[in-house]
Amino acid sequence: MRVNRILLSSALVVVALVLQVSVLARLHLPGAVPDLLLLTVLGLALVYGHVGGALVGFGAGLLADLAPPADHAAGRYALVLCTIGYLAGLAKPENGRLKSATGPMVVVVAAAIGTTLLYAGVGALVGDTAARHVGLGSLLFTAALYDLLLAPFVVPGIMALARRAENDPLAETGSAAKSANISSGWLSSGTGLKIGGQRGGLGSLKTKARTRTARVGRIKGVKRL
Repeated sequence: MRVNRILLSSALVVVALVLQVSVLARLHLPGAVPDLLLLTVLGLALVYGHVGGALVGFGAGLLADLAPPADHAAGRYALVLCTIGYLAGLAKPENGRLKSATGPMVVVVAAAIGTTLLYAGVGALVGDTAARHVGLGSLLFTAALYDLLLAPFVVPGIMALARRAENDPLAETGSAAKSANISSGWLSSGTGLKIGGQRGGLGSLKTKARTRTARVGRIKGVKRL
């Protein structure tokens, strides 16, 4: 991964983990806990693709495994988020722009359900049966609901930051100049006016108007005679 991707991903993951542990986990909501870390991984995966999503997911999951008050085996959540980040990266749009919010919302719901199932499945393999006592159905429903409600406030902002970090300042200057040329061309084509130093500008319009006025005056003078 590029240096700017690593720095941005690390900062976002740390902030998301701190907020999740210190704020969201203390809300004591029924069922699951809103997974801000998962939404951060999803937002980055939709910009960086499947490889970047897998790397970010693995790093974020490993940090969550080691950070207190984690009470499960290290590497468990890293495996889950690595898989989810890879799969979410496959849904990255080809042109980098989302046409509607339907796609990301479907990805969020699928990721919330998939994360809960994978986490419970890995836990069952290592002898952790906590999901059975809480109720897997309740966990699936509440996880999808909480993440879906939180996603519009998190995922678009994460994607915007990731895209901005990917852009080169020189490329932004060039794109601004290009957009200015496009806007001037749109004005000239839509209004019939020529802008700047192009031929047939405002001066030519004034000349044509004077010529037409002179012709009208001559014709009226002939009619009076």
